[in-house]
Amino acid sequence: MAISTRAKKGSDPITQEPKEKLLDYLRTMYEIRFFEEKVYELVRSRQIKGASHLYAGQEAVAVGAVASITRNDMITSTHRGHGHCGAIGNLWCDSEEDRQTHWNKMLAELMGRETGYCRGRGGSMHIADVEKGNLGATGIVGGNIPIAVGAALAESFKQSGAVVLCFFGDGAVNTGSFHESLNLAAVTHDGLPVVFICENNLYAMSMPWHDRSVPEAPYASRVRDVVKRAEAYGIPGFQCNGMDVLDVKEKVSQAVQMCREGKGPVLVEARTYRYFGHSLSDQQRYRTKEELEEYRQRDPILLLRHRMLEAGIATEAEMDAVMEKARQTIDEAERFAKASPLPPAVELFDDLYVPKDPIE
Repeated sequence: MAISTRAKKGSDPITQEPKEKLLDYLRTMYEIRFFEEKVYELVRSRQIKGASHLYAGQEAVAVGAVASITRNDMITSTHRGHGHCGAIGNLWCDSEEDRQTHWNKMLAELMGRETGYCRGRGGSMHIADVEKGNLGATGIVGGNIPIAVGAALAESFKQSGAVVLCFFGDGAVNTGSFHESLNLAAVTHDGLPVVFICENNLYAMSMPWHDRSVPEAPYASRVRDVVKRAEAYGIPGFQCNGMDVLDVKEKVSQAVQMCREGKGPVLVEARTYRYFGHSLSDQQRYRTKEELEEYRQRDPILLLRHRMLEAGIATEAEMDAVMEKARQTIDEAERFAKASPLPPAVELFDDLYVPKDPIE
């Protein structure tokens, strides 16, 4: 199968998008960024318990990918999944009240509150809202990939036309579940409707994928481009700039359309970068400050702002207003979460097993 790394020729994609959508992409990226910065503060002050893996820097991938699907579609997420959950939650919002409620439930979940998406039981790495297409995140690297294939198989049987987006990092690419799942998705029903999205942020914990900023460091693969692995399964593959929300949207939209036409599955590699360490205990000795600063110069939020300004689509004042609205949303989510009750202690052992009664 041919592998594409270039966008189709034509006019700048930014001129093809309505202004309202572009501003919404910007707002969602700001919401994810401010959410992650808030989580960082709350973990540091021990108001959020346990590990938390932050998505800051990768916002364009979640926002661009989710902009490519409808409410009929689904996602599966990872331990670094706040961005995915944030983006698909916004997809279901029809009002400002809906949007605020969504982010309230997100932060309440991380703080272990009864008002969270999973009533505080899931926490940072296990947010789910199945009714809205979020099949859940998992703390097991690569653990969500077989789940996505199973969901795609179910939709194939139902002939629903739905597509599943499966997010994972470069660290999952060398797991058995990645290879088994891609092969199964490729050969079942002549291809299942699932888009495998590898967010290659260059590091799996402290292990570089291929390129190394610290000489003599070990690395995970002699093959630089994850997208080349699509060839092994005879499926299409696309590579995109994971710091550019519009490039992500374009490539994932192509992949989604192929799945709807029965030409899936598709592997998409988004080259991106995380600003924080793997977790808050990560001392980040495997990368240089110069490398981090280089990628901050390619910031996905600043890139979209620059392109909108350059194209005359929005003014600095309009984009600043969007930024402030996003900040207010996350600040209010913090107030809501802190005021919400913790689950009662008597329910500590509830929901550990499925109900004894048969499931209808």
